[in-house]
Amino acid sequence: MNVLVTGGAGYIGSHVVRQLGEAGHTVVVFDNLSTGYRWAVTAGELVVGDLADDAALEAVFAAHRFDAVLHFAANIVVPESVTNPLKYYGNNTRNTLNLLRAIERHGVPYLVFSSTAAVYGMPEQQVLTEDLPLAPINPYGASKMMSERMIMDLSAASPLRHVILRYFNVAGANPEGRLGQATPEATHLIKVACECVTGQREGMSLFGTDYDTRDGTCIRDYIHVEDLAKAHVMALDYMAQGGESQVMNCGYGRGFTVREVIDVVREVSGQPLSVTEVGRRAGDPAALMADNRKIQRVLGWTPDYDDLTTIVRTALAWEKTWQRRKAQGEG
Repeated sequence: MNVLVTGGAGYIGSHVVRQLGEAGHTVVVFDNLSTGYRWAVTAGELVVGDLADDAALEAVFAAHRFDAVLHFAANIVVPESVTNPLKYYGNNTRNTLNLLRAIERHGVPYLVFSSTAAVYGMPEQQVLTEDLPLAPINPYGASKMMSERMIMDLSAASPLRHVILRYFNVAGANPEGRLGQATPEATHLIKVACECVTGQREGMSLFGTDYDTRDGTCIRDYIHVEDLAKAHVMALDYMAQGGESQVMNCGYGRGFTVREVIDVVREVSGQPLSVTEVGRRAGDPAALMADNRKIQRVLGWTPDYDDLTTIVRTALAWEKTWQRRKAQGEG
């Protein structure tokens, strides 16, 4: 297929672009490079542009006859969304509307959307199914929920079919070391911990030790970025074979505590890790894990990297590679 990937120079998008290229798809990446990198686009063509720029968006659609769009471009930092909500409603929600208008004008039949477990908010249950009520507690989650609704409504009113993938905690890096998370000032636990043991941070904070979990710290479901990327490629194949629109969780269905993750980072790295225990962050549920039976049933998706040690090992190897590349001026 001829595929447009918005945000394809970023962390998750770049892994998907590489897999799309390996699967034989023709790829055009549309990215403003605010958090992405030219070197991360390892397949297809990079068009530097912003989804807020209607003329640039129209130009890329007019120049290609796309069979599908994969939409990753978004801001994703939850605390920032609380302090700067309009940035998130602008970049995540309004720009998705701009993209959907272009998709409708040009009759693109398939869309895969990068969503998040943040749309669920703070549910009472720990293992989340796709049919739970959506009740986001921050502007990031709300901006994604609104985008989901627009996509569903457009699909109901047009021939567009979609697959919405709700990510849990994405981590790790390409095992060959070609790609990884290069986002500056990242907030994800595994990346932060790996930055600590590689000397890029002096230490890290552990938020909350009094949760009703096995060691008092939050439990999260970590999914390797390559397994997540694989789900996107399979979603395209599924729709091309006549599959109907779907919403599916992307996770492994089991979780690890913050302490357990930190212990694995210490073990894999062989380095000390300075951790300061502080109070809970507002809006952090005790445990969140994906019920992933639907994606396994509908797409036939099975993970290849469902192992916390593997996730940490690839993330740590990438941090060392990224340090060298930044020293050579690539950062």
